[in-house]
Amino acid sequence: MRTLKYLLFTILGIIVLVLIAAAVLPNDFEAGSKIVINKPKKEVFDYVKLLRNQGNYDNWSRQDPQIQREYTGTDGQPGFTYTWKSDKVGDGKQVITEVDSSAGRIDMYIFFNGSEDASPSFMEVLPLSDSSSQVIWKVEGKMPYPFNLMSLFYDMNADFDAGLAHLKDILEK
Repeated sequence: MRTLKYLLFTILGIIVLVLIAAAVLPNDFEAGSKIVINKPKKEVFDYVKLLRNQGNYDNWSRQDPQIQREYTGTDGQPGFTYTWKSDKVGDGKQVITEVDSSAGRIDMYIFFNGSEDASPSFMEVLPLSDSSSQVIWKVEGKMPYPFNLMSLFYDMNADFDAGLAHLKDILEK
């Protein structure tokens, strides 16, 4: 009986420590990456502005080939919505909010797992020369308590790095 009591107090103590750790961690997050692609800006931007293409290179789609996708609106235009459902990577929705072809930038809101809170995201293609471009892909947002504790164990930047590496492979073939 005494051992069970110590075991319960130990488990309770660990839970309290985890909740305290989550309370002091920031709720805000920012993740992203950038890469150089040996293709002209227009060619790269014309590909990345279409959200239907993201499933070809984003790391999350590669983690779940069975992901269910739904699209509404005109791809590459404000208001276009990409919704996904996945047992492995979660559910969400991405909505194009602005497309600036001359600047090579597409802005989006991402809603994770049914949240009403939008996480702003963008992809920007910058010309480096006539035949190469830099692609920047970023997201920022808030993780609710105690889920912000995941920031200690999950590096979202690695997913952006992998996604942009896949994009480079696709576009440079």
